[in-house]
Amino acid sequence: MNKVDQFIKNMHLDWQLSLEDIPELNLYMDQVIQLFENKFADTKRNENEKVLTKTMINNYAKGKLFFPVKNKKYSSDHLMLISMIYQMKGSLSINDVKQTLQKLNQKLTEEDFNLQDFYQSYLKLDEDNVDLFKKNVHDHLDAVHQEVQRVDDNDQDYVEQLLMIAVMTNMSNYYRRAAEKMVDAIGNETNDQKGQQK
Repeated sequence: MNKVDQFIKNMHLDWQLSLEDIPELNLYMDQVIQLFENKFADTKRNENEKVLTKTMINNYAKGKLFFPVKNKKYSSDHLMLISMIYQMKGSLSINDVKQTLQKLNQKLTEEDFNLQDFYQSYLKLDEDNVDLFKKNVHDHLDAVHQEVQRVDDNDQDYVEQLLMIAVMTNMSNYYRRAAEKMVDAIGNETNDQKGQQK
């Protein structure tokens, strides 16, 4: 296994909260935090980083990022939503996450929406994305390596790393901006629907 493959492996990209990880019983907040800490411990950048805290969960609840809990217990639907919030907040603002999930929360409380089927699709697409990411990293690295050969510098390893970081942050920004445009589109649709109801 080469250095890049080991680097990708250490990112633990395939670590998601699976349906098998979610208990059938409703959980108290401390149990939710423990579940997420155990599941995502190896994905943290350092030991001091927290995956999930009481403050975060309270802020999500106050901000209405998920539908209200009953008797201070979180259902499997809440855990799936919190898992999605955890992933989304790495790229989107909390307001954008709220806007994205608003209609889903409404469907969960007002309709017979099967979140488990939706979440399973989300996990499947994420699995496909991990494979795509691995391929893309190798493709980017090959392109960067070719460019570095043209740079006249004694520290080519650093220049290669620098270019690779620049490429990855560019790609990340492209995807984030695309996601923000889609969030705005959801917001416009919601506002249009509210305007029609008046």
